[in-house]
Amino acid sequence: MKPRSLVILLLVALAAAVYFLGIRPRQQADAAAGDEARASAHPSVNVVVAERTTAERELVLPGALEAFDDTAIHARASGYLGKWLVDIGDHVKAGQPLAKIDSPEIDQELRQGRANLEVARANRELARVTTDRWKALGDQHAVAQQDVDQRAADYAARQADYAAAQANVQRLEELQGFETITAPFAGVISTRNVDVGALISAGSGPELFHLSQSSTLRVYVNVPQAYVPDVKVGLPVDVLVEEFPRQAFPGKIVRFAGALDPASRTLLVEVQIPNAAGALYPGMFCRLRFHLPADPAILIPSSDVIIRAEGTLVAVVTAQDTLHFQRVSLGRDFGTVIEVRAGLEAGAHVVDNPSDALAEGEQVEPILLAPDTAKPQR
Repeated sequence: MKPRSLVILLLVALAAAVYFLGIRPRQQADAAAGDEARASAHPSVNVVVAERTTAERELVLPGALEAFDDTAIHARASGYLGKWLVDIGDHVKAGQPLAKIDSPEIDQELRQGRANLEVARANRELARVTTDRWKALGDQHAVAQQDVDQRAADYAARQADYAAAQANVQRLEELQGFETITAPFAGVISTRNVDVGALISAGSGPELFHLSQSSTLRVYVNVPQAYVPDVKVGLPVDVLVEEFPRQAFPGKIVRFAGALDPASRTLLVEVQIPNAAGALYPGMFCRLRFHLPADPAILIPSSDVIIRAEGTLVAVVTAQDTLHFQRVSLGRDFGTVIEVRAGLEAGAHVVDNPSDALAEGEQVEPILLAPDTAKPQR
């Protein structure tokens, strides 16, 4: 090789070594510095997608089961308890005898009343016959008309006496009928408070029996004002009882008050539960699970809400990757998420847990968070 060619080759090798060992690393370092500068100029923010809920909502409220019909049975006639015919837990029909009361005073008054009725009947018949005779004599002008009118008035008085005696006998017969205590409706005897020989006073004293009709149960609950628009007659309700953890008893709303309680701002609702099998008992504590229709509200994480002097805001990333602080109106707070009633559209990208350093119109680099894993997605 000629000396000149060797010199040229050495110069080329030296130039390549200078480029790769000096100039290129510096260019790469400058490019990296530029990238860092651009990254620092556009901060990264985590964003979540505002979603509109479509799932059926549930409302769970506490309550207590009550019998559909429930009454205390007292005596209407005074006397001594002769015998009781049913005991606690017995199923009775409407009109079935429950107990017998011995009331000799009423029996004696009834016998006397019937005797007085017979006397009144005899006096009425005598007055009728006498009146007919005097009218016949009056037609023949054998007696004065004044006497005829007097006999007619006497007959009318005897008729009134007979009607009064008859009414008294009917009253005593009805009162005697109260000596047999009967069930006003079909149900179960839940209490018996008397024994044979106990003195019974009409209209006073403790109840003799307590009767409950539990083939249908009812529960009264107070529904908060926020759920009142969803309350409808016929709305299905699940009745949950701790003693039956794997079973939900079906019920439904049958009626509700037409006004809210001004003290608690709640609506009184009656739920009825069929109980033909008798698995549930009046007095049980329960929980009512209402199946409410879906509420098309926007849901976002509670940490995304910004409270400032100008109002309630959320930071939204626009299509141009710029920040905009949107004023919103909030609804119910569910803890981790909160409802947005107005000011935000479904699908908007909302900054998650925004920093106070963010400013209106600032250019940002959004990082979408997965709704199920809450991990960044590029």
